[in-house]
Amino acid sequence: MNTGKLILLGAGPGDPELLTLKGLKALKSADIVLYDALVNPEVLKHCKPETELIFVGKRKGCYAYHQDQINDLIVDRAQNNAIVVRLKGGDPFIFGRGAEEMLYAAQRGISASVIPGISSCNAVPALQNIPLTKRGVSESFWVITGTTKAHTLSKDVELAAQSNATVVILMGTSKLNEILDLFKAQNKYELPVAIIQNGSLSNEKIAIGTVNTIAQIYKEKQLSNPAIIVLGHVVNHRDQMLQIAQQVETQPSAY
Repeated sequence: MNTGKLILLGAGPGDPELLTLKGLKALKSADIVLYDALVNPEVLKHCKPETELIFVGKRKGCYAYHQDQINDLIVDRAQNNAIVVRLKGGDPFIFGRGAEEMLYAAQRGISASVIPGISSCNAVPALQNIPLTKRGVSESFWVITGTTKAHTLSKDVELAAQSNATVVILMGTSKLNEILDLFKAQNKYELPVAIIQNGSLSNEKIAIGTVNTIAQIYKEKQLSNPAIIVLGHVVNHRDQMLQIAQQVETQPSAY
């Protein structure tokens, strides 16, 4: 009887300490780990010495493995009674193609389960003191991919630009000007924008501006992928917190 199985696991946004406890247990039990480019190598240190580690990520458009090859690797290893952990950055069900891999394995008789991960869409802004919702400021948020299967900008961005919600766009910096044009079309020139590169890591970089200024600031600060874009008045919360912190530091001690 086949006792192998697939575990889809989210590694979190980058900081290895943001891996969940359940995810840690899964890595310690894994026979095979197929991991993506955005996975912090420190996370892999939780695996057993004999665990087979296979990089299946994409870097600058170059694929170590194509998706059909990844699917076949999962099934091949699991059918040999192995515990296969498919390790993805963030959460495996948020633009991670985890659902496709789970379905492919299940259709071939492989037991498949998922361990959610902390997604960069909410964690990275939070670590920069940017809440996606805030009473009286934002009642909801959109999370949209900047690159669709057809390599075009999602039409949902245009709809989101018409709303009052916070808008978070992943993998969208290559289409930054196109995104900003949609918000300018709604006369949202002064809407605050944050772009955060390498969120949660020691080499994190951030650009803060408005729809009208962020493209130039992004260029001046020399940001690049991987980065997320946050558009909305909640971005101002970061500056408010910084101002409060500065005021506290300059106040004389009561002791």
